[in-house]
Amino acid sequence: MPPAQNGGVASRRCVVATERLPYPAAMLWLTSPDLTATTLPAAWLIATGAQPANLIERSQLRRGLAQRVVARHLGLTPDAVTIGHDHKGRPLIEAPNGTGLQLSLATRAGFVMVGLAETAIGVDVERIDPDAALPPAVLHRDERAAIVEMPPEARPLAFARLWSAKEAYVKALGTGFARPPESFSVTLLSSDRFSIADPTHGRTTPGSSRTIENGGQEILAAAMVVLD
Repeated sequence: MPPAQNGGVASRRCVVATERLPYPAAMLWLTSPDLTATTLPAAWLIATGAQPANLIERSQLRRGLAQRVVARHLGLTPDAVTIGHDHKGRPLIEAPNGTGLQLSLATRAGFVMVGLAETAIGVDVERIDPDAALPPAVLHRDERAAIVEMPPEARPLAFARLWSAKEAYVKALGTGFARPPESFSVTLLSSDRFSIADPTHGRTTPGSSRTIENGGQEILAAAMVVLD
């Protein structure tokens, strides 16, 4: 199907697949809420075709898909699962109690991402905007230097990958951007993996990423980060 015109939604070819990653650990990527992860951590990057009109509808879309994913993972019916938020706004599994599972959610352009793990996890999805001006002030100096060295046409994708990685990391930390994004550095290691150097915590954290295409053009970047 050709790309939609005048703001319509085209069918999108998602380049993620159900697979086991050798790096940065056993991180699974799946594309349907009807697929069950054989191991955790895992992220479901789901094309819904929905166009939420406001924040309430986006939240309902995220929670509904998270409910289906968690229910399938636990072998329950969706009505036996309740998705809520803690006092900081982070999503959590309110029912059933005692699952020991950590949850992270993201929504962008009709896609919902659900991250599930036994330790802290963060996921994020960002648009790749070839016309947007890059905001250097929110980047670490090493990230700015890396982007400057790239051809101009490669910078929008690189920024979207960097920013989705940053969002995923602060979600996993539980701080959100109360933690300044320029205070830690993301290094893009390949088309599907990155690392995060955080001097505050004295560690380097690996991460996994994917891109989504429409008509052969990359339009979204997604990231998953898991903390031990």
